[in-house]
Amino acid sequence: MKAILMLEDGKIFTGESLGKEGERIGEVILNTAVVGYQEMMTDPANVGKILVLTYPLIGNYGVAPKFNESKRVWLAGLVIKEKSRTYSNWQAKMSLDNFMKEQNLVAISQVDTRTLTVHLRQKGQMLGIISTYTNSPKELLSKMEGFRKENSVSKLSEISVKKTVRLIKGKAKYKIAVLDLGITQSIIRQLETLKFSLALLPYNTKAQDILKLKPDGLIISNGPEQDKGLEDVVSNVKNLINRLPILGIATGHQVLARALGAKIIKMKLGHRGVNYPVQNPACYKGEITVQNHSYVVDQDSLSKVKGIKITGYNLNDRTIGLALAP
Repeated sequence: MKAILMLEDGKIFTGESLGKEGERIGEVILNTAVVGYQEMMTDPANVGKILVLTYPLIGNYGVAPKFNESKRVWLAGLVIKEKSRTYSNWQAKMSLDNFMKEQNLVAISQVDTRTLTVHLRQKGQMLGIISTYTNSPKELLSKMEGFRKENSVSKLSEISVKKTVRLIKGKAKYKIAVLDLGITQSIIRQLETLKFSLALLPYNTKAQDILKLKPDGLIISNGPEQDKGLEDVVSNVKNLINRLPILGIATGHQVLARALGAKIIKMKLGHRGVNYPVQNPACYKGEITVQNHSYVVDQDSLSKVKGIKITGYNLNDRTIGLALAP
C-alpha cells in the first residue's frame, strides 16, 4: 500500500506502508546510528515523534524482546529507506515488520531518506504527518495545523512507574533513588552493574518523600523533553538542591539545570546518534557518547547561576554535554 510523509513546510515524500495502516502526526527527528532501531523505537524519550533512520537498510538483525528499552513502542511513526527482506541474528525472535504490526506502529519505507535528512538539516526539525488514507496536501496541512493548535497532554503519567519499584541484585554498594521520567532498561542495567540498590520513583514523587528514603543520591532519568508535566518536576527538584547528590541524565539534566535557574533552548537539529564527542575542560580526555535530545542548556543563563562548574562540552558545537557540578 502507498503511503505519504508530508512536512509542515509542504515538502512531500512518498513510499510504501509498513506496520499498521493509518495516519500519525508528530515532530520529525533524525537518528544517525547504524544499529539500535529497536532500542530507539521503545525509548520513552521519543514518545510522539516521527523517527527517521538515516542508515539505509533496517531490520536486518530482527527484533528480540530482551533489547526493548521499555514496555512498548512510543513513536508516532517511523520512516526508513529500505526494509531488509530477511533477518539473521541468533537472539532474534521476530522480524521488524511483525514487531511493528504487533505494536500498531505506522511506518513508511522506500523514502529517499538522504534527501529528507538534508532537508531537515537545512530547515530544522518540524512537524510531519504519515498517512495511508490520503495524499491531498491541503488536507494533510490542515490536519497538522489542527494538531499544533491542540493542547498537548503530559505523557509522564503513562511512561513513569505508578508506584515505587525496588531493584536489588546482590549486595548493594549504594542506595540510589531514581525519579523515573522514562528511564531505559539499558541505563538500569548499567546502574545495577555498579552495585547500586535502586528505587524507581514515580515522576511526581514529592521532595519530602524522596528524602524520607535517605538515599545516597538521586538520579533524574531521561525522558520526553518539553512535556508539560516537567514543570512540576522542576519545582519539586528545587527543594532537593544541596540536600543530596543529584545526577541528571538527558531530560533529567535539563530539569536539574532549570531547577538551578538556567534556561533550556531548542536546537535547530538535535543530537541523536551514538558518536558525539564530549570533553571535560579540566583535561584533554575525550569520550564518545550516545545522545538523544533536541534541547540544550542555555550557557548565557547558566553563567548567571553562582557556584556552577561545567564538566563537559560537546566538541562539535560546544553545547553543554555533561553534568553540572555545583
